[in-house]
Amino acid sequence: MGAFMALLSLASCQNGNSNENAASSSPSFDEVFTSRRSVRSYDASKKITEAEVRDLIKAAQDAPSWANQQPTKYYVAISPEKLAAVQDMVGGNKERIKDAPVLIVSTFERGKSGFFQGNQTNEVGDGWGAYDNGLSNCYLILKARAMGFDTLIMGMRDADKLRELFSIPENETIMAVISLGYRAEEPNRPERKNLDEIVKFF
Repeated sequence: MGAFMALLSLASCQNGNSNENAASSSPSFDEVFTSRRSVRSYDASKKITEAEVRDLIKAAQDAPSWANQQPTKYYVAISPEKLAAVQDMVGGNKERIKDAPVLIVSTFERGKSGFFQGNQTNEVGDGWGAYDNGLSNCYLILKARAMGFDTLIMGMRDADKLRELFSIPENETIMAVISLGYRAEEPNRPERKNLDEIVKFF
């Protein structure tokens, strides 16, 4: 009986160490924040699966939105044909993201966030849809970094061609194309403004 209890105790310690090791291998919230960069050079040898992209989108669904309208939609280019097509639609960023294994088009449905019973709630109107889209994208890129991936949010894009390529409905505003992959080199961190330049306390 004593030997059995000792074995149980040893197994418990080993499991505990295993859990601690697993926890220590995951980045902290601060590490995700400080290591995230806008990456403009990707490792062509490393791929990302559809299942991994689904995990990212699922994380983005946890972002807050106006009255839980969840207006953001994503269109994912992961096949070689669609990747090549989207690369031709991002202007001067084409060469920067040519080795990214995934490109994600982010949109939002108009007339949802910022509206109540079909009426605009305040002067911002559909700007709230763009706001909610940004929140969703923020969750997505932070989850990506936590998984070891890197991203670049691109505002230069041909919305008309993207709409045609993915059959995006007319009631959706196309916001950005987000590249997803693994950094090929360590990017620099641009300087941030002094805190007192962006905040006032009263």
